[in-house]
Amino acid sequence: NHFLEGLQEWSFIVATITEILPVAFLPNFIIQRKVLRPFRTQTGGTIMAGKLAIDRGWAINVGGGFHHCSSEQGGGFCAYADITLAIKFLFERVEAVSTAMIIDLDAHQGNGHERDFMDDNRVYIMDVFNRYIYPGDGFAKRAIKWKIELDWDTEDSEYLQKVETHMSKALREVTPDIIVYNAGTDILDGDQLGGLAISPQGIIKRDQAVFEAARKHKIPILMVTSGGYLRSTARIIADSILNLHRLQLIDQRVL
Repeated sequence: NHFLEGLQEWSFIVATITEILPVAFLPNFIIQRKVLRPFRTQTGGTIMAGKLAIDRGWAINVGGGFHHCSSEQGGGFCAYADITLAIKFLFERVEAVSTAMIIDLDAHQGNGHERDFMDDNRVYIMDVFNRYIYPGDGFAKRAIKWKIELDWDTEDSEYLQKVETHMSKALREVTPDIIVYNAGTDILDGDQLGGLAISPQGIIKRDQAVFEAARKHKIPILMVTSGGYLRSTARIIADSILNLHRLQLIDQRVL
């Protein structure tokens, strides 16, 4: 509550979270309308998509994935902890959901949800990230059950092999009631904030592999799109979703 009250009152806090310092000098009503309202809309989309995933077998929020925000603190352009909120909503409101797996494939460590579920054995976290970039949260890493740290400029073949191998092992270790898939595209070659070198086709293959694993194990999946800082990102996300549809991995009810 203290953190949320800060968002309501202090432009400086929002400027810190978004890492855009001029925001600190804007009136709070502009911050609410132009910055925080879109964040809240996307957060609501993630929560709604969680329920849809249970009902239909899959759901995609083209937005959300604010994985640096915990229930206590925002950061890294993440003002609301949508992944945490979606999972807690399902635990509290949907009787069929008592366990969840977060597969976080954004280039950055998902320290927000890791801090929130640090001592919660109902949530199993797999995180694949560039070891050298933000946030480098050693405390939060303690919550990761399956951790894959990547080097600079990791390319398709190594990346896809690690994702598929470790995801397969993780799903042999636990069968959750839902998978929350944080599908960041900041792994794309040329994205300076991600520092990896994955091709557009590599991202499409990655998303396909995650959805195929969910289908194989008959686990509902919620996908959020998280980070991605190049102009080509939107087209790649669209192409990936079209590929999932073409393969009938998303189509009406799939489970």
